[in-house]
Amino acid sequence: MVLSRFEQRLERMVEGTFGKAFKSGLQPVEIGRKVTRTLDGQRQMGVGGVPVVPNNIGVYLSPADFERFHGFADALARELAELVREHARAEGYQFVGAVTVHLVPDEELRIGQCDVVTEIAEGAPAGSLVLDDGRRISLGERGIALGRLPDNDVVVTDTKASRRHAEIRPQGTGFLLVDLRSTNGTRVNGAAVTEHLLADGDVVEIGATAFRFEAS
Repeated sequence: MVLSRFEQRLERMVEGTFGKAFKSGLQPVEIGRKVTRTLDGQRQMGVGGVPVVPNNIGVYLSPADFERFHGFADALARELAELVREHARAEGYQFVGAVTVHLVPDEELRIGQCDVVTEIAEGAPAGSLVLDDGRRISLGERGIALGRLPDNDVVVTDTKASRRHAEIRPQGTGFLLVDLRSTNGTRVNGAAVTEHLLADGDVVEIGATAFRFEAS
């Protein structure tokens, strides 16, 4: 299912301008399949028995394949990173830092070959708040405010939202959602909370407005 969605996004991405690059040779879905298999094979048991998988991923390609993908390497890397996050959610994996994917040419590889090198790289907490229109608000070392006032980082145009409704603050290697004594409260996955350490895939609800938290 995860790979199918990845392939569908790629099909939309390569219509027209990029279509020729995918007619033959190494296919991006083959790269995606190898990346997810590598994550499965390199998972480690983390704190509390939750599997931790690598978040720093290098995809090594033959010079010819690298050149073929070069015109949209950034877009492909973003889609591969999204695939990694989706696969981790589906399998219950966690990361200890932001997910990064890089495409790298390797003179030792022949056309059609692909090598995946990964590492678990700890860093500052990283994550995103995905809005209902698909926009992504990056979270980092600075907290963000949510509410109706226009100077909030995330403006919630919902009559049930308070002017200063909630904050998301970095805490350790994760993020803490804090309700700021709002009138109608804040919910996570349907349950009312005053404070909640966010987990990958959590849905934050303010009134009828919902946001999805994605780790890294």
